[in-house]
Formats: sequence, structure tokens, C-alpha cells
Amino acid sequence: MQHPEFPLSPTLIYLNHAAVSPWPLRASQAVIDFARQNCVYGSHFYGQWLEKEADLRSQFKQLLNAPSDEDIALVKNTSEALSFVAYGLDWRTGQNIVTSNEEFPSNRIPWQSLTDQGIELREADLKSSTTPEDALFALVDNQTRLLTISSVQFASGIRMDLDKIGEFCKKKGILLCVDAIQSLGAVQFDVQSCQADFVMADGHKWLCGPEGLGVFYSTPAARSQLRLTQYGWHMMKDTHNYENKPWEIHPGARRFECGSPNMLGIHALSASLSLLLETGMINVEQRVLQNADYLSVKIQENPHLKLLSKAASRLKSGIVVFKHKTLENSFVYNHLQANGLVCAMRGEGIRLSAHFYQTEEELDRGLKLISELSSPAV
Repeated sequence: MQHPEFPLSPTLIYLNHAAVSPWPLRASQAVIDFARQNCVYGSHFYGQWLEKEADLRSQFKQLLNAPSDEDIALVKNTSEALSFVAYGLDWRTGQNIVTSNEEFPSNRIPWQSLTDQGIELREADLKSSTTPEDALFALVDNQTRLLTISSVQFASGIRMDLDKIGEFCKKKGILLCVDAIQSLGAVQFDVQSCQADFVMADGHKWLCGPEGLGVFYSTPAARSQLRLTQYGWHMMKDTHNYENKPWEIHPGARRFECGSPNMLGIHALSASLSLLLETGMINVEQRVLQNADYLSVKIQENPHLKLLSKAASRLKSGIVVFKHKTLENSFVYNHLQANGLVCAMRGEGIRLSAHFYQTEEELDRGLKLISELSSPAV
């Protein structure tokens, strides 16, 4: 039985939430209502739009367990927020950044671009030590300025022990930057518990929102270390005083929002987050991990398949990765896509990512399609 908020086409089995998620019905309706209001009234209700913008900051505060709404900036995407950090810090030649060798380009390219300033990027092999965290720690020295890591690795599903990493960084006096795009909306996240200095994520994956809008969290102490790289009216302290001369930089995270907000995206993403918060992230996480466990067990039971993600890892994520033992990944991927199983080809295999609203019945439909790969007709 379908979840009432996700009236997906019966021709599809959607297991690609780690890439781009379908919107819930309420997000679609929010966009329709906003567009209709704008068409009929223009900006007459702009005051209400500003309230919705404030609501979204508050929703992100809840999802992240941030101390204050003032720690939340609404940004275009994860890459923009990472670039704010990379080009906001005052680097010294000889300093280094520690990360992993599994990062999505968003959490690699901004740091690589600093190498011509004499900054070294050190990429740990997460499988080289007893734990992924130990692999990171082994590359840290007294010239390490920042450790940047994805909370969950996009291609392998490895979920990091952020509390352990945060404790290590605080003891060493190192800034911690977390790309949380594969966590937010799937599992619980606590910026205070992990002691992160910077956290960023887009809204279009597990948060079930639109592309082009995300969140950038920073602590007051950390953001005070960032020089601004973009300027405009929206990052003023007295934002709507357009005769503000001279002006002051906004004291909170809004300083990173230089221009007009994405009001259409704000209405959609706020609606999506309302569903997650109403459901409760404890319940969302439980269902996401149950679905991942179910897929992992069934894949392991199939003699033609090999599970690549760790089914028994101490920290689980919503990502399940497998490969066929005799068929090429590209063949498997194209076959599944052509038959309505929406997935992704990532890393060494095929990535499945089911969300909280999906049932075992739906997962079984996908598993049946995967099992048919080994039949003579394929």
C-alpha cells in the first residue's frame, strides 16, 4: 500500500533517494499554491513568505539540533557552503586538510583548488585501518587545520562515527566540516553531539525537497573565522532597511546569504521537512535502516549477487550497494532502469537507497526484478 504522501507511479520501484528523491504531495501542493498566489497577487503577501523562510530555518534547527536559528544559513547547495569554508579561512602555506579518498566531488574539488596556495589535501583510505575514523586520524599532524568528511559515503554507504571524530578534532584544535547530504532526512543528526564547526547539505536527497536549496550550519566561533566571499543586501544586519548607510554584516549565519532568497524552493522544502518532523526522525531512521537491512539480507541470500556495503557495520546508513557476480554493472543498471527500478551505478556496484515510507512489498518487487537477472531470458 502506497504512503499517501508519495503517489509514485506504479510502473516504478524508486530506490534512489541517495541521488534525487521524489517530493511528497504536500511539497508539490505548496509549490502550486505559491505559484497561484504569486500569479494572482504578486508580492502582496511577501510578509507571509518571510514567515515561511523563518519557519524553514527553525525546521533545520530541529533537524540538526542546532543551538539557534541564527546558526542556519539557507544556501544554493552543498558545494556553495563548502566553498564558503574553503575560501573563507585564512590559510597559511604548509597547512593541510584531511579527508577521505571516497568523497563526492563537492567535498573534494574545493579543497583541491587550494593546493596552488601551498595547502596539502590528504586523502585517507577508509579501509586501511581498524576503523574509518582511525584512518583519518593517522593523517593528522600539527599542520592540520581542518578535517572534512561526509557523514555517509555516497558510493559505499560507510557511515562515520561523527561523535568520535568531533572529540578528536576538539582535542587537537582542528576544525570539523561535515558534508551531511547522505544523513539529513535519513538518520538522526546532532551538531552539538558531534561538535561540528560546519555542516552542510542539499535538500533534494533524503530530505525529499527541490534541488537548488540547502542548509549551511556554523558555530559562532567558526563562522567568525570566515571572511566573506559574496556580498549583497540580504546579508546586512538590518536586512530590510534599504537606506542602511553605513551597513553592518549580519551577526548570524545569514551573512552567507548575499541576495534574494529562493522563495519557491523555501515553500517546497519547508513542506517536505514538515513531513519528516511530523513523522519524527527517530521513526524515520528506524524505517530507513530496517529497509536497508531487509535489502542487504535478501541480496546476501541470492547466490548470484555480492553485497558490497557492510550489512553488520556498527553504524548503518540507508545505502545498500551490490554487484552481480558474473554480469557487468552497466548491464545490470541498464536492465533495472529499463524495467522501472530507479537506482544508481556508484563506486564498485549498484546502489539502492529506500526511504522510510516504503514497504517490504515494494522492496520485494525490486528484489524480484534483480533476481530475474540470473534467468536465461535476460
